[in-house]
Amino acid sequence: MDTKLLLSLLCLIASLRSSFSASFQADLKSVPDLEKSMYSIIDGFPCVRLLNLHGEIGCSNPGNGKVVAPVVRLDSAENIVQPSALLVSSDEYDSLLKRISDDSHFARNVAGVLVQSDMQDKLKGLSPDTKFPQAEFSPYDSRTHQWNPNGSGTMWGRYNFPVFLLSQSSTAKLQEVAEKNEKRNKGSATHVAEFDVVMQTTKAGTHNSESCLEEEACLPLGGYSVWSALPPIDTTLSTQSKPIILAVTSMDAASFFRDKSLGADSPISGLISLLAAVDALSRVDGLKDLAKQLVFVVFTGEAWGYLGSRRFLAELDQHSDATSGLSHMLIETVLEVGSVGKGFDDGVKSFFAHATGVSSGTNDTLKALKKAQESLGTESIKISSASSSNPGIPPSSLMAFLNKDSRTSGIVLEEFDTVFDNKLYHSHLDDITNINSSAIIAAATIVARSLYILASDNKELSSSALSAVSVNTSLVEELLGCLLSCEPGLSCDLVKQYISPTSSCPSHYVGVVLEEPSSTPYLGYVGDVPRFVWNFLAEKTSFPSKNDSSACPKDCSNTGESCIKAETDGKGVCVISTTRYVPAYSTRLKFESESWKVLPKNASDPMGVADPVWSESNWAPIQLRVFLVQDSSYDYLILFVGIGLTVLSYIAIVVARSIIAKSMKRD
Repeated sequence: MDTKLLLSLLCLIASLRSSFSASFQADLKSVPDLEKSMYSIIDGFPCVRLLNLHGEIGCSNPGNGKVVAPVVRLDSAENIVQPSALLVSSDEYDSLLKRISDDSHFARNVAGVLVQSDMQDKLKGLSPDTKFPQAEFSPYDSRTHQWNPNGSGTMWGRYNFPVFLLSQSSTAKLQEVAEKNEKRNKGSATHVAEFDVVMQTTKAGTHNSESCLEEEACLPLGGYSVWSALPPIDTTLSTQSKPIILAVTSMDAASFFRDKSLGADSPISGLISLLAAVDALSRVDGLKDLAKQLVFVVFTGEAWGYLGSRRFLAELDQHSDATSGLSHMLIETVLEVGSVGKGFDDGVKSFFAHATGVSSGTNDTLKALKKAQESLGTESIKISSASSSNPGIPPSSLMAFLNKDSRTSGIVLEEFDTVFDNKLYHSHLDDITNINSSAIIAAATIVARSLYILASDNKELSSSALSAVSVNTSLVEELLGCLLSCEPGLSCDLVKQYISPTSSCPSHYVGVVLEEPSSTPYLGYVGDVPRFVWNFLAEKTSFPSKNDSSACPKDCSNTGESCIKAETDGKGVCVISTTRYVPAYSTRLKFESESWKVLPKNASDPMGVADPVWSESNWAPIQLRVFLVQDSSYDYLILFVGIGLTVLSYIAIVVARSIIAKSMKRD
């Protein structure tokens, strides 16, 4: 009887094991399947580590390992007794970061921060930049003016813990996780977040740009600006004689979260306005007969020490290939298109002209702006001179020109007078909902007609001649969808006419310089937006080439010829165009012997002296995931149960051997 009972038990155990094994194998066929069942990957946008000559800003895991902590809502975190990952709304994270900086006792239990994708703070505004952005580069001494009154300065702080902005879907997931943690019973499992945001500079122990560049643990911030001439410049001539009207804007934004830098109002509204203005001017007859040369420049790196404009001016001084055909001495005036997407007040589209000072050049530009306004024949668009109580021009690329030459004549066209209208300046919330297309269309029309008046040397132009300079409103709407949303984003038809984008969702963060800077860079190292801008401007400012039917770029090598749209079909179109890439990186850096070197300060270059020399830490793939962890008491219980089962198994084996031995003796 004992033998039969034992055999029955063994058969039952074998049957259960076989059944469990078959079920387990049916669901989990590989290690990735097992991981997927255990871990939830969380989509989001990390804050990363940036460095300058004086130290670090941004976020990173505190050491070389991952950070694992339970997920807790901020409003439940007042009495936390262990390091936790705090789940906060967008309107709370800014004040939370300030509290962490000020309260060391509270900061000890902050292992990470998870920021929800919500829009509550749009009502009151949120700007993580300072109240006078980049004041150290101001060409005037009065640096207490608050251009950005909503500025908190949190994006310039150093945070020794990871911070993630969650996607919409991940926000819902984490809210559910936090709620489950709040309702869990003592001793039950806890949902934890695992942050893998380990920076190479942390591993290398380098804490400023000079040391991390030397150790190759980081790369300098930068990219490529683009300039184009209308009509094309004949670079075969030994000297250029036409005065230059320079129209500039920028295409890079910044925010606390690296890859969520849309900058819809600041600066992309200005970029779209200038692109639409170039398109309008390209359709005007008689461009070759203009008295002055129109040149358009789209800078990048302006949010990080005016990298683009400063490098552009340095290249001009060096007479480099990147600026061939241009001369600093021929620049008569500069018209910068700033933030124009919110220039709408009680049905009137209002813009303000911020001048560098009183000069014939600025006076001519102001007159051209006024004349352009009058040509519209409506009172719904208004151009005003900025208040004389302002200390000078607002933060803009024009500051680089003034620091280079204080006699520079120029105007910055903005939507504001004394303080920013954009309450979300350099915030991840400065998206397409923060602007209106009608203001951008109005600004584009004003800019296009003003440039035409200036290039015509202020000749008495008929109303019909100015009316011919007309902005394509459909183009503006299309550019908004392409540059400021994920659908269609950079996969829109307009962009795909010119390039093959690497991503649909645009981000206007400047990025890093991946190779030795060149006026003819490897296009794989140039961002989607600069490549699109180059192709767009090259086409709009071009004249047909005699080689337009030839293979491109192979047979498009004559002087003045450029190959456009080559990415889309591998063939491209050959045109005559003066459109160039200009490297954008710190003037305090030099690339030699396959590495970056920091140059000594040059007292004759005030902006170089103030240059922080920004760099970005290298990192392995960044990841955030959530999983379930049992309470330690449960682990102890499992341990004791395991020990008990082991003892019982031993006893069962001894008993079984005894029973078998007795059975064999009977036989």
